[in-house]
Amino acid sequence: MCFKVIQKHIARKNSYRVYTIRQIEPAHAVTELNERFKEHGVGYQFESGEIIRVDSRFLHAEAVKPTLALLRDKDFEGANEEFLKAHEHYRHGRYKECLVEALKAFESTMKTICTLRDWPTSPTDTAKNLIATCMSNGLFPAYFDSQFSSIRSLLENGIPTLRNKNGGHGQGTSPFAVPEYLARYTLNLTATTILFLVEAHQATK
Repeated sequence: MCFKVIQKHIARKNSYRVYTIRQIEPAHAVTELNERFKEHGVGYQFESGEIIRVDSRFLHAEAVKPTLALLRDKDFEGANEEFLKAHEHYRHGRYKECLVEALKAFESTMKTICTLRDWPTSPTDTAKNLIATCMSNGLFPAYFDSQFSSIRSLLENGIPTLRNKNGGHGQGTSPFAVPEYLARYTLNLTATTILFLVEAHQATK
């Protein structure tokens, strides 16, 4: 209600300022509110006089929440920690670190599945090697055979490629910034991929 008053009444007059501990313009007050929401992972923003969600309701309900529920299993403790770290980095605007933790969560999920099924892996295995192990040992149903190459390509060229090209290697002489939309896309892609892997694991035990 305070910010509705600020936006609808004070901001229109242009001659008023908001007085807190320090003097601040109405537009800057709204910006600071939204930054604080983001920093603390509230998931809402004040826009056009209303409090709205900044994430996709559908993606959150169908991908992120189910993934977090599955990763709460003690067997996936490592992947869960990394996935939560990726979200924390995203909330604080550390988008390169977000990509790195997203890939770690993806790889840890596959390593856990391989360990639970006694499939041999190496501590140095990359995402590509882990995907190959999961596929060669029949993690996915037999009727996926015709789509084998498509599924493999999707998994290999999704999260690992995003991380390698944007957050996983040296940036050279010129610093580059990972945009927020790319970090958000990577988080959503990681959630759906982990959900796919764990549900496939549970369905073929």
